[in-house]
Amino acid sequence: MSIGSKQGAMKSIPREVRFDQGRHHRAKIGYVLLATEQTVQDDMMRLRPEGVGMHFARAAIPDSITNATLAAQADLLAESAASLLPDGSLDVVCYACTSGSLVIGEDRVFAELGKGAPGARTTSLITGVIRALKALDARSIVIATPYLDEINAREAVYLEAAGFEVLAIEGLNLERDSDMVRVAPDYIAEFALSLDRPGADAIFVSCGALRTLDVVREMEERAGKPVVASNQAMAWDTLRLAGIADPIEGYGQLLSHCWAKA
Repeated sequence: MSIGSKQGAMKSIPREVRFDQGRHHRAKIGYVLLATEQTVQDDMMRLRPEGVGMHFARAAIPDSITNATLAAQADLLAESAASLLPDGSLDVVCYACTSGSLVIGEDRVFAELGKGAPGARTTSLITGVIRALKALDARSIVIATPYLDEINAREAVYLEAAGFEVLAIEGLNLERDSDMVRVAPDYIAEFALSLDRPGADAIFVSCGALRTLDVVREMEERAGKPVVASNQAMAWDTLRLAGIADPIEGYGQLLSHCWAKA
């Protein structure tokens, strides 16, 4: 059979295709991660309600988390966001880095994400944290981080400007993201609880690389107060923005109770 004959035999017959709503019929959420990130994607998929799509892109960064390397992410956010569902069906897009979003600043993050995904609602991890703390009526907080002190200083100023009293903030002085992802969850709990103060309304464990989601419920039980973890707050914030209000049990008060409309 000649090539022409084969092509004629392989021609598709016109059909009326039957479509449904697809797997992600309730909402589609996009996250721009650091290239070094190893925790956020697993945590978001663990918290994903049925019918919600969670999609991920990465922005280049060396395995060094400093004010300078985080600031350089600003110029990469639009292109990264644009790679997420370019059909325009994305409902929400989030920059999934706590320290990066406060170093760059929320306004710049929103602007860059909006360039890449103009049809999606924009947010950032630090935005989700601020909204979460306010939803829990937390005004005075203590903060545990894995960061260098140069980042901790920026974070304290940023959250104080957002209206919180920072009673204590302490980091583990880790620079490499590849070290942050290996901090044992039981040590995260021990470290964060050691910073608690009687006057603190909540404990905030900052950084999406930390596996705080594994111990957040235990920490709340031991502290007798709300605990906000970066990835927990980001999931809550992005789901609310997408119109999803399914209570999620086992990961702290925020995800089980605080679902007022965004």
